Amino acid sequence: MRTPALRPRSVRLGAVIVTALAVGAGVVTASPALAAVGDDDPSVGAAARNGLVVNEVESNGDDTDWVELKNTSSASIDLTGYAFLDDDSTHDAYVLPAGSTIAPGGYFVIDQLSATAPGFDFGLGGADTARMYDPAGDLVLRYSWTSHAVVTYGRCADGTGALVDTTASTKGAANDCSSPVRINEVESQDGTPGDWVELTNVGSTTVDLGGYVLRDSEDDHAYTIPAGTTIAAGGFTVLDETDFGFGLGKADSARVFDPRGALVDSYSWTAHADATYGRNPDGTGDFADTAEPTKGTANRFAGVVTAEPWPGGPDETVLDDEDTFTGDLSGIDWTTSSTSEDGQLWAVQNGDGLLYQLTSDGQGGWAPSNAAGTDLRYADGTGTPDAEGVTVTSDDPGAVYVSTERDNDVSKTSRPSVLRYATTDGSESTLRATDEWDLAADFPGLGANAGLEGVTWIPDSWLTEHGFADEHTGAAYAPSTYAGHGEGLFFVGVEGTASVSAYALMADGSFQRVATIGSPFAVVADVQFDPTLDALWVVCDDACAGRTALYELTDGVFTAAKVFEAPSNADRTLANEGFAISGVCTDGERATFTADDNDTDGFSLRTGTYPCESGGTDPGTDPTPTPTPAPGDGGSTPAPTPGTGGSTSTPTPTPSPDAPIAPVAPSGTGLTDTNRGSVSAQSSARAGETITVTVGTRYAGDQVNVWLYSTPTLLGTVTVGADGTVRVTIPADAPAGEHRIVVTAADGTVLGWTPITITASGELAFTGAEGLGAGALIAFLLLAAGAGVLIVRRRKAAAAE
Repeated sequence: MRTPALRPRSVRLGAVIVTALAVGAGVVTASPALAAVGDDDPSVGAAARNGLVVNEVESNGDDTDWVELKNTSSASIDLTGYAFLDDDSTHDAYVLPAGSTIAPGGYFVIDQLSATAPGFDFGLGGADTARMYDPAGDLVLRYSWTSHAVVTYGRCADGTGALVDTTASTKGAANDCSSPVRINEVESQDGTPGDWVELTNVGSTTVDLGGYVLRDSEDDHAYTIPAGTTIAAGGFTVLDETDFGFGLGKADSARVFDPRGALVDSYSWTAHADATYGRNPDGTGDFADTAEPTKGTANRFAGVVTAEPWPGGPDETVLDDEDTFTGDLSGIDWTTSSTSEDGQLWAVQNGDGLLYQLTSDGQGGWAPSNAAGTDLRYADGTGTPDAEGVTVTSDDPGAVYVSTERDNDVSKTSRPSVLRYATTDGSESTLRATDEWDLAADFPGLGANAGLEGVTWIPDSWLTEHGFADEHTGAAYAPSTYAGHGEGLFFVGVEGTASVSAYALMADGSFQRVATIGSPFAVVADVQFDPTLDALWVVCDDACAGRTALYELTDGVFTAAKVFEAPSNADRTLANEGFAISGVCTDGERATFTADDNDTDGFSLRTGTYPCESGGTDPGTDPTPTPTPAPGDGGSTPAPTPGTGGSTSTPTPTPSPDAPIAPVAPSGTGLTDTNRGSVSAQSSARAGETITVTVGTRYAGDQVNVWLYSTPTLLGTVTVGADGTVRVTIPADAPAGEHRIVVTAADGTVLGWTPITITASGELAFTGAEGLGAGALIAFLLLAAGAGVLIVRRRKAAAAE
């Protein structure tokens, strides 16, 4: 995360004077230009005398960090001019805009800056503090933590209890302090040794089940679970008929109560399952017929890839010395090397746009050969590319390709680009891009922090040999279709769509999307082609607890063959935004590498292992770059290598014979009061804005269709994240006025709808807790008082996550 410039404490007095002058002159601004922020005081707690409390904190979210306030008093509280800050006083405090109020018993979310809404332009770390100052600069709220919560830190009971790890994230709503115990699978016929009920724990800590009670549909059939019975976070505990003493019938129920007698979870059925009834996904999804009984383990379903244990070693080991990197290490790629059997690594750091070449010391350690990193720039020498992913190709050995989300110097504007840099070893202090393929035309409305997270390259020879299908032409992929694209395709992971897209990047700067690959994840953090396995890795970060998916080419389409959990001893809260795997097999193992964007405990680079069958090196698509430097000193722009580059109009795909059936638009008669409110979203949005729609955790992992309804417009077919939400973009040409957001299942069933007001793209929309502040576009104030002029300096750009 890029550190904002230091603001001297002396500006506090100046800010107060400016505010007084503005009030005296009758000047009203959207928010104060500078926050009047006093000193820190650890004695201040998370509850203020006026009833304002810190109620929930999200510091490791996959979208934005945020802090939720609650008003526990009986009167509204005006938060206008309050300032929010983390533990770093060099950061610019975020000032709440005019009109910020919190009703009695209500909630107010202070969100991180995004492309579509104002907010604080710093991140909340694993060890950090949330501080609130009143308009006079006095500290009124303070809450500190020493590590990320597994979910969020929230008050249990809501508003009044201690801040603890919650069961589910509840941004802008009452905290979920319920028991995390869930019924996960039920066997009611021909079980071994009889009927059984499997429980799972969707929480973050082990639960003592002693005193919990299992009942079927009859209240007098009750089994009290004995003391000492526990269930680990994410684990399974099975209750057998031999223990609970009654059978489960053809039409029956399983109900679980906590020791106080409160119902924790239940499931009813009207006929025996062919195998068993189980949740899909485990713990959070709806019940369905399983493919087979999986007593005490994760459920399995026909046609569904179930996450399985990591097949390699259980550990991830730190590779870099402490504080080698400054944070934000994001993309990573392994290549062969002419000087080391271990190969070499390329890595990029997103906040400050740096490129590193890393080499092995032959004893298990890795360090950058260019310790300061190479400063990446756009072709004209300006800007700071938000470098998220990196790859090299076999058809252009004197170059490195970098995927980006935006120019960090223009942080609110999306610029999802692939950039080419001419280098063989990263020894240049500064590099200008020789080519840029800005894919923005393919992603209208994409948020500035939702662009290209990862990039990899697959040679045409492999794609044609394995029968890759071209979705653009509707036929088998033919490289000759795309003149000047080089000898392979670039595959980019797109955060905002949670998918992977394949592109032909032409030397004249044009591009063409060739395929789109959906993912089972809420976020795609990286992609890596693995020629050893003839497969494509699709990687999620801490938003999915470090899961990875392995895609194989089946009938011309990349399809998820396996989904792996993180190694058993790995820290699943690490923001591992980069993933690479070595082509060298040693003693039956290949090294894996991860890049932690948060630089947890001062370390960014870690390694694990993945099994392999024999020794040797598979150079795959990553040969050692030719050690002939490109002409110039890195400050000029060399001529592009033929067949390397990017930008045409948005493609119009020709459906293939196996293309999925188009979603069916909902009818007005299906939108009733019964299903209104079953999904939720912000109450208003601007045309072109990306919004979050809450569908519900029971649909996690399911594909749904999201519509803007009046004249039905499909906003996207998306996979529901683990938190029960999806992200979609309102069309830039959406008419202003009253609309409805409608979510339908794959079969067209309406899951729910909610009203939304669309404003023109140039207008500001109030969106409650989500949007906080239509008036928060900061009005920089320049006042002259006598001969003195106070100049408010420009706030630095927000850093990437």
